[in-house]
Amino acid sequence: MLTYLTGYKNMETKETIYLGSHVGLSGPDFYLGSVKEALSYNSNTFMFYTGAPQNSIRKPLSELKIQEGRKLIKEAGIDESKLIVHAPYIINAANFSREDLYEMSINTIVNELRRTAGFGVKIMVLHPGSHVGMGSEAGILALAKALDLVFKVDGTDVKIAIETMAGKGHEIGITFEQVKAIIDKCEHKDRLGVCLDTCHISDAGYDVKNDFDGVIEKFDKIIGLDRLLVVHVNDSKNPIGAHKDRHENIGYGYLGFDTLYHVVHHPKLIGIPMILETPYVNEKAPYKQEIEMLRSGKFIDWRN
Repeated sequence: MLTYLTGYKNMETKETIYLGSHVGLSGPDFYLGSVKEALSYNSNTFMFYTGAPQNSIRKPLSELKIQEGRKLIKEAGIDESKLIVHAPYIINAANFSREDLYEMSINTIVNELRRTAGFGVKIMVLHPGSHVGMGSEAGILALAKALDLVFKVDGTDVKIAIETMAGKGHEIGITFEQVKAIIDKCEHKDRLGVCLDTCHISDAGYDVKNDFDGVIEKFDKIIGLDRLLVVHVNDSKNPIGAHKDRHENIGYGYLGFDTLYHVVHHPKLIGIPMILETPYVNEKAPYKQEIEMLRSGKFIDWRN
């Protein structure tokens, strides 16, 4: 199994495809359990939260069996530089009207970066947040200033991948131009990259289904593919431009299997970690089936 994990290649370029999913981090095995879960899906990358995504309550790193997990990662031949942490949802550094919440968000980002480094992981995905009625320009400026404060004190070399958003509510980071503006306004540009979510950008109005090549060309022109650190591979329950952000299982949504297979195997994206965040079905993770389909190019109607 481990040879298959590390040896998975794009058939045309012969380069390694890094494909995995979100995994849990819970007792009693914690990080060791996260690695075991990823291996059970035949993944060669994965993404996890360092604690519950809904709050900032965190167990000490010393209790999370990190060294045991890292040992198994090495034994499996997985490239640790391709692993991803996702910051908790409670962070909103795009609005400074509430000083206490703004400060809490900054402190939480700092803590999560330090925890990410403690796992030996180098990339943390961050939702850019909501301007909460202040306007997108004010939200972009607030986030950029927050990130500058974070990078001055966090003491790590972990990069933040700003996630592209679907456009629900008062979110920022909906367009490539907005993401670029966040990066441009930040002093520490070397610490910033992007997480491209296929469901989100389709919901935001980008034609992922019919012209993903054009979408990638636009991303490269506006932001630059050198900043693309992670791709979230999700189907969407809603059509283009819906601004809903509701993920669907691979091949069962508006994007469809062929589109997402093309994303995973796109020659300009080879080497970038591809992470599935699709819904559980009957309380069971779908990732082993979805990863196998995206590797083989063969859709299986496994839900019926």
